[in-house]
Amino acid sequence: MQSNSENRVPAVALALSPEDIARIIGPNTVYIREVGIEELKGSGVLPVDTPVPPTQKFFALHSADGRRVAVVDSRDMAFVAARQHELEPVSVH
Repeated sequence: MQSNSENRVPAVALALSPEDIARIIGPNTVYIREVGIEELKGSGVLPVDTPVPPTQKFFALHSADGRRVAVVDSRDMAFVAARQHELEPVSVH
């Protein structure tokens, strides 16, 4: 049986910058994750006083370096939008 120390990620992997990760993964990968209404209002994507039903979901597409490139209101639409722009979508939680 392997010890926990043998299963650790090397320290060099933890020191990768967003730019390093983008180079490794490639420019055509986008990450899709659900984002909360408050996060969108706090970042200026939605005006603070915009009425949004509490059950409304939003999904953000992020480039490999972490930049948010789009926000849509459907997970399926996020994947469709990525593929229409010749990007490879990956779901993250």
